[in-house]
Amino acid sequence: MNWKKSSLVLLAFAALLCCGTVAPLMERPAYFPTPIYDFKSNPLTPEKVELGRMLFYDPVLSLDNTISCASCHSPYNAFSHTDHDLSHGIGDAIGTRNAPALFNLAWQPRFMWDGAIHHLDMQALAPISHPKEMGEDVGHVVEKLQAKAPYRHLFWAAFGDSVVTGQHVLQSLSQFQLTLVSCHSKYDSVRVRQAQFTAQETKGYALFKKNCNSCHREPLFSTYAFANNGLPVDTTLFDFGRMKVTQSPQDSLLFKIPSLRNLAFTFPYMHDGRFKKLNQVLNHYTSGITHSPSLSRELKTPIVLSTTDKTDLIAFLLTLSDKAFVFDPKHQHPKK
Repeated sequence: MNWKKSSLVLLAFAALLCCGTVAPLMERPAYFPTPIYDFKSNPLTPEKVELGRMLFYDPVLSLDNTISCASCHSPYNAFSHTDHDLSHGIGDAIGTRNAPALFNLAWQPRFMWDGAIHHLDMQALAPISHPKEMGEDVGHVVEKLQAKAPYRHLFWAAFGDSVVTGQHVLQSLSQFQLTLVSCHSKYDSVRVRQAQFTAQETKGYALFKKNCNSCHREPLFSTYAFANNGLPVDTTLFDFGRMKVTQSPQDSLLFKIPSLRNLAFTFPYMHDGRFKKLNQVLNHYTSGITHSPSLSRELKTPIVLSTTDKTDLIAFLLTLSDKAFVFDPKHQHPKK
């Protein structure tokens, strides 16, 4: 290899280190923390990712073949559901919670608003089996997929076995979702010194670090812990959050802290979708907190924001919008 070619190889390697990729199929900026997901147990491969992508958009996963994962997790909404406050399922059934956005999942230790699922490879079981979502049995899903010749070929390419199994279905779905990494917002461009905040965004960033960063810690903009953010109990759903899982009163009204990335695409907000606009969310934190024994300690001291402060803070929050992620064709419905 001549000197010129050697230099090009070294430059390419340096660029790879800077990007911090876990695998060629999944981005990880150098300023992101180490992922929690164990890639050794389910290594990313193009074939598994593509199979997972096909399954994600296929309503065959539901009992009546009408609801796919993408029905409630649209790529154009950062894989959330903006048409309805609560998720909709088979037979026009209405679920009990707002469909959360799906991105940066490799960094999350638990899933669902109440943390009922502790491994991404198992997460899809919840919506597939939920009677108000997909209402299906994984065993029956396997039978339906096995009867489709294209899927037998896809499973062969991905796993070296044309026999469809529930484990391979779930692993493929998690593989596709692991590639959903949001890291190309204006905020990210500022982090790598390719852009600058405006004066208003800079003021909003300072307000964010003072009032929000303890729970919505950058760069992922969440700790992915569970907290009571002072919302009064919904008098229709009577949803007490994580307490439903742990049966512990101290977990009453605790819900998973969502990421603030892509807020421009993921309304309505909160576990029940009660807020349609960001200023409603900020009004809640400044004047709508309901005090209870499990209230997050960060919220026991009132947050004071002027009208101008709220405008500045929203300006910063909008820098977390990642259009490159939302409109990335690699994440959209596969072309036939």
